[in-house]
Amino acid sequence: MPNDTQISKFMSLVLRHAPQEAGLTLDENGWADLGALCAVIEHKFGASATDVARVVAENPKKRFAIEGDRIRAVQGHSVDIDLGLQPSAPPAILYHGTKQEFLGAILREGLTSQSRQHVHLSKDVETALIVARRRKGKDVILRVDSAAMAGDGAPFFLSDNGVWLTNHVPPRYLQEISERELP
Repeated sequence: MPNDTQISKFMSLVLRHAPQEAGLTLDENGWADLGALCAVIEHKFGASATDVARVVAENPKKRFAIEGDRIRAVQGHSVDIDLGLQPSAPPAILYHGTKQEFLGAILREGLTSQSRQHVHLSKDVETALIVARRRKGKDVILRVDSAAMAGDGAPFFLSDNGVWLTNHVPPRYLQEISERELP
């Protein structure tokens, strides 16, 4: 039985960052040929197209979308693509999970997209904690005053899997949540 986590990580790599690793080409909206990806995954992992469809359907973070004979990652790209998302009014408050070691730079520079196209924000503290816990170190959750940002003209986008995206969060819109406020 193929390892779904390995398949999902490989799909994230080639659909978000390095399509050339699988001999794929992403169109301007990030779509790749599903059959071509399945052929690479079958060769690399021994997994069938049915396995790929299951990995997409059962992915808890809903990272991928299939439309006909095409597949794409729904957000998190470092390659230049246009997801075709329309600006959306965000909730008044959003959250970002990170680590203590990055807090100083964040409070100086704000949240930047780093190598990705957008900053990723969560609609609740619990999701932000899950994000923060992906790396070792002390968890930090930041509250983002998204209502004020949007009021000041910052665009927000809602990805297909419920992740809020924006270009940059300046420090003035950030506040660290104290440990006693965390669930």
